[in-house]
Amino acid sequence: MSAAVLVLNQNYEPLNVCNERRAIVLINRGKAEVLEHGKGHIRTPSQNYARPSVIRLMYLIRRPRPKARLTRREVFLRDNFTCQYCGARGKDLTIDHVIPRHRGGKHTWENLVSACRACNHRKGGKTLEEAKMALRRPPSQPKVSPYYVLNQYLQSYTEWQKFIPEWELAPLMAHAS
Repeated sequence: MSAAVLVLNQNYEPLNVCNERRAIVLINRGKAEVLEHGKGHIRTPSQNYARPSVIRLMYLIRRPRPKARLTRREVFLRDNFTCQYCGARGKDLTIDHVIPRHRGGKHTWENLVSACRACNHRKGGKTLEEAKMALRRPPSQPKVSPYYVLNQYLQSYTEWQKFIPEWELAPLMAHAS
């Protein structure tokens, strides 16, 4: 009972992912309805349930939009694994503070970029002007969509695709950033 279940808000907007046990509790208490079933059944001592794969809540949940966590991996994803100084692509990247921390630069989305080792070494603790370097694109906090939040599940749970509007754009979004 540990398979993932897509949870949709009352208005069919993707909210999150829960496990099958939590989904069945929500269904039995009348708080959710099943929209798609997975393969097989779940047997309990008293009942047999079709596996839920997508459920929709019976009431609307109002919550703030999720934000991307500020991690090395997320910075690399935002920058499409590309050095923001020379344009070199690859997995051997470092994180560079545009305004160095010892000069008051903060550890924020707007001050962090992906850089190859050569460019990061060349820039060192200097500002862009002092290093005579320029950014290819100004850094900013990425927008989070349902695709962004559910990306890790979409290959395994193909029945979820019709509930996520950005699914068709996913390959384009991965390369456009």
